[in-house]
Order: sequence, then C-alpha cells, then structure tokens
Amino acid sequence: MKRRSFFHSLSLTLAAPMVASAQPGLADRPIRLIVPVAPGGSQDIVARLLARHMAGPLGQSIVVENHPGAGSNIGYEIVARARPDGLTLAAGSDSLSINKALFPRLGFDPVEDFAPVAQATQVPQILVVRADSPAEGLAGFVELAKRQPLAVGTPGNGSLSHLLQQVVQDASEVEWTHVPYRGGALAVNDLMSGALQGVMINIGAVTEHVRAGRLRGIVVSSPQRTPALPQVKTFHESGLAHAEAVGWHGLVAPRGTPADMVARLHAAVVQALAVPELQQRLAALGIESTDAPPEALGARMVSDAQRWGAVVRRAGLRPD
Repeated sequence: MKRRSFFHSLSLTLAAPMVASAQPGLADRPIRLIVPVAPGGSQDIVARLLARHMAGPLGQSIVVENHPGAGSNIGYEIVARARPDGLTLAAGSDSLSINKALFPRLGFDPVEDFAPVAQATQVPQILVVRADSPAEGLAGFVELAKRQPLAVGTPGNGSLSHLLQQVVQDASEVEWTHVPYRGGALAVNDLMSGALQGVMINIGAVTEHVRAGRLRGIVVSSPQRTPALPQVKTFHESGLAHAEAVGWHGLVAPRGTPADMVARLHAAVVQALAVPELQQRLAALGIESTDAPPEALGARMVSDAQRWGAVVRRAGLRPD
C-alpha cells in the first residue's frame, strides 16, 4: 500500500469516533455554511458537495447560504464575526489571502480572523480562447497580443485569475485589456460570442467547453498537466515557471474555534472526500481533492497573502 493511501486510510479510521463526538447541545443544531459567492460556480459546487457528504459523519445537518458581494467580503465577515462554536463556517478560497492586500481597510482580517479547517481541493487556473483563435499555446497568444489589441476576461477584479493574468502580462512584456466580470460564466459567454479574445479562469468553469471543442486551452497554472485536460501545457513547459499558481477551496471557521472542534470538522471533510460520488464530480470538473490538515492551510493562507499582496501593490490594483 502506498504511504499516502496508508495514512489516508488510517486517518479515516481514527476520524470516525472523533466526528461522532459533538459537544453536548451543539449536535442538535444545524451548521451554517456561508458561501461568499453566487450559486453555480465551482466554489459553490464544492461547498454543496462537502455539506451533503459531511452531514452524515457529523450527525448534523448543514445549511448552505450564499452571501455574495464586495469581493466575497460580505460572506466572510458574517463568519469572522460569528460565535467560534463550530456552527458557522465559510467556504473559503484563495480570495481570503488576496483580499488581505486588496481591501486593506476591512473591519476584519481575511487571514488572521479565521481558523483554518481544511483545504479540500486544488484548482488550477487556465487561459482559454475560442476554438477558431489563431493563437496556439502561450507563445502564440503573446505574439497575437503584440500584433493586435486583445481583451482578456476574468471572473472579477482582484480574483486569482486577474492577478495571474497580470503576472503573465508582466513576464511576457506585453499588454492586453483586462475585462473583469462579476462571475466566470459571463466571461465565458462573451468569449464564445467573440466579445473577448481570451479568458483566464479556474479550470472547473471551462473543462466541459474545452472537451467539447468550443474552447481551446492555452496554458494551465498547475505544476504538472492536469488529468482533466492533459493536452494543455503548463506554464513551466511554456517558459513561465514562476507563474504557477493553484487555487483552493476549503473550509474556515471563526478565529478562536476550539481545536477539538476544528479537528472534528476536518475529520468530516476527510471522510466526505473519500466518497466516490464526490470524487467523480470533482474529477469531471478538473478539480483535484486534497486532505491537507488545518496547519497546512493556515500556512498557505499566510504565504499566499505575501505573494499576491506583492502583485497587488506592484500593479496598483484596487477593488471595484
């Protein structure tokens, strides 16, 4: 048995009694899972999959609530100000670390005011074009941008997609017009209609379009090619290794949530991620599951805040 498989199986075995032991009085109350974006996107999909498959191990119902707006800060603030009793969680993403620099005057700290629970997924970004685009690969896209004006859409100003396309522009010494949208679906629709020449977005939003031949992948941001779209080269293969950036989905709780409660919630995530239905759904979207412990997620949130904060400051980015 592989080392990872052994410890994964062991963690599931040890998690079962821990998950079942809710604090008296709390097990009868539902958990609120706040999703800080609108329904339909990958962050919302992952949150709802986790809620469905964590409820059994926890012995509690989980109610998903969407609270979009203000760069996800409306939803995040609800959780940051909630009682740290394990009954209010946020469906977190890389936006937490980015928002620390992008919104310096918030009434809460997007990194320090949360207790990491679990990083559930890793989500590469992908640059896509229409199937009839003359651009082949990243080099071809850069050359096209040197010959004619291009407009590249992203799911929003200050999103990981936005920052990553800025990194690509800087490294390639080429400019195009960045067009931020309020959600990835609108950007993809405009790309397919011809209003845009490219879209940088998380892979889960366009996997099926690329497989169907409606769009073509130019480059992915993961260290290795993704099994979902193995024909698409990585940034490393395309000569921009430092542009690698993999987003994440996961759960965070209010700061001060007891360690035993965090451990109980993390164990439920691990059990949920082992469910074949959930694994198959994520794989279909090109999203990789992971069961990183809370400490690893916490360290990532801090390091990401440093990395993306530098990009935000260098480019002089501001929220909408």
